[in-house]
Amino acid sequence: MRTPLIAGNWKMNGSVALINEFGQAFSAAVSPKGVDIVIIPPFPYLDAARLAFEGTGLSLGAQTLNPIHSGAHTGEVSGRMLKEFAVSYVLVGHSERRQLYQESDDQIFARLLAALSVDITPILCVGESLEERDAGRTMDVVLRQVGHVMSRLEPDQRKQVVIAYEPVWAIGTGRTASPEQAQEVMAGIRAYQAGFDKGLAEQLRLLYGGSMNASNAAELLAQPDIDGGLVGGASLKIDDFYAICQSAG
Repeated sequence: MRTPLIAGNWKMNGSVALINEFGQAFSAAVSPKGVDIVIIPPFPYLDAARLAFEGTGLSLGAQTLNPIHSGAHTGEVSGRMLKEFAVSYVLVGHSERRQLYQESDDQIFARLLAALSVDITPILCVGESLEERDAGRTMDVVLRQVGHVMSRLEPDQRKQVVIAYEPVWAIGTGRTASPEQAQEVMAGIRAYQAGFDKGLAEQLRLLYGGSMNASNAAELLAQPDIDGGLVGGASLKIDDFYAICQSAG
């Protein structure tokens, strides 16, 4: 059985006060059981989150990392630094990083390797634009993004990767892929992985990352190949995020 994973990506939002509220709301006594729950705040809040989440059911994630361990890279953060703040997960290849900061597939691969090198679980984000979906290229685009990374990893490395499918046209727009649309893509990703290793395909955790919220989470998470969610705006609302986590349990 694959343990469900719900990750809340706060993007450039949040506050220390909100961090503390989440730490109190998700105490070990009340956190949904049988679900891995991750909060991914901006870098300045990592230490506050590390302290606030201690003894709770929450793990800590980061939104990106530099593939180089140290050096003259003003404004950048390395995997080694993240590890010192008890970061367990890191996003790589989020659509906003691909689009706004022109991160290439090669750069995303380098970041993923850097995460693996310090034992941080990378969440590889993949997905198509509206134009690509309308052109019938969804699976071509998604499997190209997946394959650029997974085909170049060693078998033991592949087992450590989580993949989040985030249709770009459904992020921050209020539009959501139907459960059937999301399942179709997830099944395609899992089938692709089976080409490397059937065991890997069965254990690989796949998250849906396109405007998941409290009202649609249960239906999406009921799909056989959706193992969790990469949640955006709803992850900033404690009650909504808690409800999503309960839906995954």
